[in-house]
Amino acid sequence: MATAASALLRRAPFALAAAVPAGLAGCNWLGSESGDGHKFRIDAVDVLPITHLKDQGFTSAGLSNQKSFGYAKFISDDDCVLGDVILKKTTDPVRARAYMRAGPRETLHFDPKDTRAAIVTCGGLCPGLNTVVKNLVEILGTRYGVEKVYGIRGGYRGFTAVGWDAPLELDAAAVGDVHREGGTVLGTSRGGFDAEKIVDWLKAKRVNQLYVVGGDGTHRGAYKLAELCWEKGVNIAVAGVPKTIDNDIPLVDRSFGFDTAVAEAKRFVDVAAVEARSFPRGLGVVRLMGRDAGFLAVHAALAAPGDVDACLVPEKAFALDGPDGLLAYVADRLERRGSAVLVVAEGVGARVVDGAGESVEVSGDVGPWLCDRFRDFFDGSSPLRAKASLKYVDPSYAVRAAPSNAADTIFCSRLAQHAVHGALAGYTAFAVGAVNTHLAEIPLSDFANRAAVCSVSGRLFGDLVRSTGQPSFVREYDAVCDDDLESPTGGCVVTWGGPTETGVVK
Repeated sequence: MATAASALLRRAPFALAAAVPAGLAGCNWLGSESGDGHKFRIDAVDVLPITHLKDQGFTSAGLSNQKSFGYAKFISDDDCVLGDVILKKTTDPVRARAYMRAGPRETLHFDPKDTRAAIVTCGGLCPGLNTVVKNLVEILGTRYGVEKVYGIRGGYRGFTAVGWDAPLELDAAAVGDVHREGGTVLGTSRGGFDAEKIVDWLKAKRVNQLYVVGGDGTHRGAYKLAELCWEKGVNIAVAGVPKTIDNDIPLVDRSFGFDTAVAEAKRFVDVAAVEARSFPRGLGVVRLMGRDAGFLAVHAALAAPGDVDACLVPEKAFALDGPDGLLAYVADRLERRGSAVLVVAEGVGARVVDGAGESVEVSGDVGPWLCDRFRDFFDGSSPLRAKASLKYVDPSYAVRAAPSNAADTIFCSRLAQHAVHGALAGYTAFAVGAVNTHLAEIPLSDFANRAAVCSVSGRLFGDLVRSTGQPSFVREYDAVCDDDLESPTGGCVVTWGGPTETGVVK
């Protein structure tokens, strides 16, 4: 820990204060000669540990990794990634949270020639799933030379089902071009999780590496599997690669596939904008995925500056009626600009209120429901309510079924490789993610009962409001973050009471 903190200080782009007490990092403004107290400081770095199998009583092979990765710059437990890189001037003690850095280790816990791995993809589709699978298989088989790699078909239920979803044996040839395609070559599903049966299957097949690719529910299951392996005395490493196009995985900069999803969604925003501008009083409504978090809608709207007049997200309440409501705002935009475009996240229906602030029940999908409200309002009964030419676009499945773009392909390959590095070194119950642009190993337990949502009081959402020109609507019903830390994608972390509730504060 002290070594990592010292390394951090050596790289700091500002002058270290003179006469810093032992164990205390303090920094003055560059060029300051006053030395009258520390303006920026970190007193301690708390690194969240990752469980190592040898600490659970399992014997390590203790093999050198030079043969597999002789070119690599190996990392050690002295390397960490800070969870927050924003500092504020203070004279109070500051403790920084950090994660273990991801990457190849010099010593392997598992002997590759006696190692069998299994890969499973669970939950909804997301761009990049095949890219992750391909890179997991190739680094396991080609670089490390493990004995066998199983592909579990159809999600968690594929461990115990029979028939079409029986496990596959994968090698580099089997996954050669799958990264060019959307979806997942392994198939996927929701549910079907039975920890006892899955661990029994892993034992029967002599699998000692399990790679789980999925969202928050999938990773909760992965943590249960890791715990059960410890309890049963089974020497198995469980590693996760988080995915969701909603980008609602907490603690990480972004989830893989999100960059591709934004690019795909933006194409359909362009379609709605062209349609709206081409017809008198054209009104385009684009409905995007985002059940509890509006990242996709926000970023797609920001990617179309000047084209989007309002972006509605699950974290931000809005009134439909009244002088400050959505209908009045859209009517004004149609009157002044001749057209309008709205981008709507699917989960926004939970935060609709009437002019008096009372909750409005949204029946069915919010996209068609909102279009019906616009048709009712723009009925031609007055100049303000003159007929509008409504164009509705719902590209949801087209967005999530796309293959990964260039940026996501690189990101997916790095996530997969670093998951393998950590697992073969003997670490377990962790997921690999980007934290402040650096890949880190995050304990699966740190995801428990937490989610990422858009910070509607944050800087990125402020940029969105300036881009669209939309009003603040209703603030008192907005989602509330745990703290004021904002991720690079404009998110914050919320913690809730249990796994059956959503991460959004209702």
